[in-house]
Amino acid sequence: MKPYYAHNAERLAQQYGSVTFEEVHGALLDLLPQGTATALDVGAGTGRDAAALARRGYRVVAAEPVREMRDVAQRLHPGGNIHWVEDSLPELPRIDGTFDVVLLSAVWMHLPPAARGRAMERLAALLAPAGLLMLSLRRGAPPPDRVMFDVPAEEVARDGERAGLRLVRLVEEGADRLGRAEVRWQTVALRNPLRKGEE
Repeated sequence: MKPYYAHNAERLAQQYGSVTFEEVHGALLDLLPQGTATALDVGAGTGRDAAALARRGYRVVAAEPVREMRDVAQRLHPGGNIHWVEDSLPELPRIDGTFDVVLLSAVWMHLPPAARGRAMERLAALLAPAGLLMLSLRRGAPPPDRVMFDVPAEEVARDGERAGLRLVRLVEEGADRLGRAEVRWQTVALRNPLRKGEE
């Protein structure tokens, strides 16, 4: 998996940057917190979403396992409120604290079935009280050049509920914004229902 992204980091940066954060995640923007917040972008790639969250005034931790992708991201989006970390699911061992927003944009489909429950538990533990978990899911037949799984949103929602999260929204995004006929998208928003003082 990593060699594909390492070899294609520059090309992917152009591809990912051809659509905006607002275009990709528009169906969930009204759920994002207003004002100062903390955000974790898991599988942050070349930094489009991390940079957009930082522009909203959030303090962002961007976790990306591929060095070449991090290098491109930091060149394209210097400074700001982004702290880059070499880390990946299912364990995310280098991530500390909790976050008001945790974002996985086109990441979940890389996790094999045996890792998904553990990954969801870890993500739930990283959510602050009332924190929001946003996942965009690439649907359709996996491409031959990468290890990928077609994971339905309903499965993600069930895993989230088992981890103590509440389904807030499930969106059928439909057609791929990059024009790939074989790809469609779903988006899932889950929330940590626990508030301070609750068990």
